[in-house]
Amino acid sequence: MATETVAKPRTSLRVHVQKFGTFLSGMIMPNIGAFIAWGLITALFIEKGWLPVPALGGFGTSAEGVPNVGLVGPMITYLLPLLIAYTGGRMVYDVRGGVVGAIGTMGVIVGAGIPMFIGAMIMGPLGGWTMKKIDLLWEGKIRPGFEMLVNNFSAGIWGALLAMLGFYGISPLVQAFSTAAGNVVQFLVNNGLLPLTSIFIEPAKVLFLNNAINHGVLTPLGIQQSLEQGKSILFLLEANPGPGMGILLAYMFFGKGLAKGSASGAAIIHFFGGIHEIYFPYVLMRPLLILAAIAGGMTGIATLAITGSGLVAPAAPGSIIAVLAQTSRDSYVGVILAVVLAMTVSFLVASVILKTTKHSDEVVLSDATSKMEAMKGKKSSVSSVLTGAGAGVGTAVLAGPIKNIVFACDAGMGSSAMGASVLRNKIKAAGFPDVKVTNAAIANLSDTYDVVITHQDLTERAKPVTSSAAHFSVDNFMNSPRYDEIVELVKEHNTEGATPDAGAAAGHGAHVAGAPVDAAPDSGAAPAAVVPSDILVADSVILNGTATTRDAAIDEAGQLLLARGAVDEGYLAAMHEREESVSTYMGSFLAIPHGTNAAKDHILKSAVSVIRYPDGIDWNGKQVKFVVGVAGINNEHLHILSSIAKVFTNKAQVAQLEAATSVEEVLELFGKVNA
Repeated sequence: MATETVAKPRTSLRVHVQKFGTFLSGMIMPNIGAFIAWGLITALFIEKGWLPVPALGGFGTSAEGVPNVGLVGPMITYLLPLLIAYTGGRMVYDVRGGVVGAIGTMGVIVGAGIPMFIGAMIMGPLGGWTMKKIDLLWEGKIRPGFEMLVNNFSAGIWGALLAMLGFYGISPLVQAFSTAAGNVVQFLVNNGLLPLTSIFIEPAKVLFLNNAINHGVLTPLGIQQSLEQGKSILFLLEANPGPGMGILLAYMFFGKGLAKGSASGAAIIHFFGGIHEIYFPYVLMRPLLILAAIAGGMTGIATLAITGSGLVAPAAPGSIIAVLAQTSRDSYVGVILAVVLAMTVSFLVASVILKTTKHSDEVVLSDATSKMEAMKGKKSSVSSVLTGAGAGVGTAVLAGPIKNIVFACDAGMGSSAMGASVLRNKIKAAGFPDVKVTNAAIANLSDTYDVVITHQDLTERAKPVTSSAAHFSVDNFMNSPRYDEIVELVKEHNTEGATPDAGAAAGHGAHVAGAPVDAAPDSGAAPAAVVPSDILVADSVILNGTATTRDAAIDEAGQLLLARGAVDEGYLAAMHEREESVSTYMGSFLAIPHGTNAAKDHILKSAVSVIRYPDGIDWNGKQVKFVVGVAGINNEHLHILSSIAKVFTNKAQVAQLEAATSVEEVLELFGKVNA
């Protein structure tokens, strides 16, 4: 029987160019700080700079009559190309690839005698890729004890060969290309044709193809031009914030609904933050607005060409602050005019389009934002300004299944562990046991998670380092309604291929006292069999606490930990410090005071204390009857916290805790987790 085959979807040319541009920008963008440093040194200390210094600017001679080398020349000739090459090689083959790529690039630099940015963008990845292929030839074949010898000599020998290849082979080709490209640019300038580049650049920006143009061609050529002439117009062909600002201003005056309401916030981010992608959805809503961007871009370039203005180094990001900081000393009038006139023309054209065409901006802004993120290939860090997602979730911006969810708190020790345990059980019960739900300190977060959950007072701290994730804010870690939203989100994105876990569902629904609760899959928690046997002991359980205030209860819980030798006095102070920053109230009459992330050095061993307050305590306006003090090393305490979390999500078991008459009943209810 013939087997039906499904044709593999073809990747569009735009996507290939976009990926290529992303790779090029990946070599440039991490080193933008070095470009800015060079630009500032150049603007300040060269002979025509603001503060001419011969020894730094590289002009004149020293007291001994030796020509000054300065910083400007060596930085542009050696430092910047080598940084680019190392970054490119490392992208392909980690540090080893970066080192070999940098060695090879040295040959191109010396062979050409001019700044070899394009040569570095070739040799860096080439060195990493070829080294990776060479290592595969003898992978698994090296005798034990000879690995370092082989690795070091192979990298050294191949790096030397690449340097010679760069010197004799690559540098002449790259030099010829740079000369030809420079001649093309000069031809466009001399004939007044440079503004026409906006016809390609402005649409490319909206389609996220700008990186291939800007960082692949314009920045290297601009640096070369800046070195020769002290400035370059090329740095502002793409980075001018004027065209996008004009479109956003038009929406502020003539837009409708959500588009009009969000335009002012987007304008601030675009103009001062330099994040140009914020205006892309506004163009995608009304594709005709690309004409406004093109008209503004052409006006800005024409103004720069007429006034002979330019920047000394790249302006990245494209903020007006970065633009002015890199403006040549003699170009402030021209650059400011270029931005203002570009903004004015773009505003006028966009206003006419908005006034003469009918469209429902309010309905399609979120769709346009989603389309923009789909073209970008990842969630936009500023899209919440447009969609109003804020601390909530935007399901449209999550591409693909949800695999990693993290609870984050200040210390990554108490509240986050409890919340993670509760949500983990809910997600497993829903039939998605493969979704990882972990906990971490905010200081340890990275942009590798699909969903991030934080206390509402910590969300803004977590967002900058996890910009690609959907964010949820909660104020009740035990039974927040947000958990159901997250479960539904997981169902929506993970439906295909999900296999229900009947055992997990049954365990969650029954809430059997003492039933084991899994620790986070990658949390580092030890298996139950090797968990220390004295994390929770009878001496650390008090059925009738004496405290009547929140702070006194924290002291009482902390004193039990201190008496156990689990912490020192510094940890008790950190428990109060943590409470002042973010409440440890969890819901279900439970609070779990613990120290800050910085206080982990004050923990001597893992321990948990439990105190019951039958009459309740006012905890920042919430009633608390159970206070659980937490101190944990290497996540050893997560097992007991998982069991405590399971108990406090079951109203019947909370009632049993309230009615318990002995310490043994409390320990029994928590499942004898120390066994």
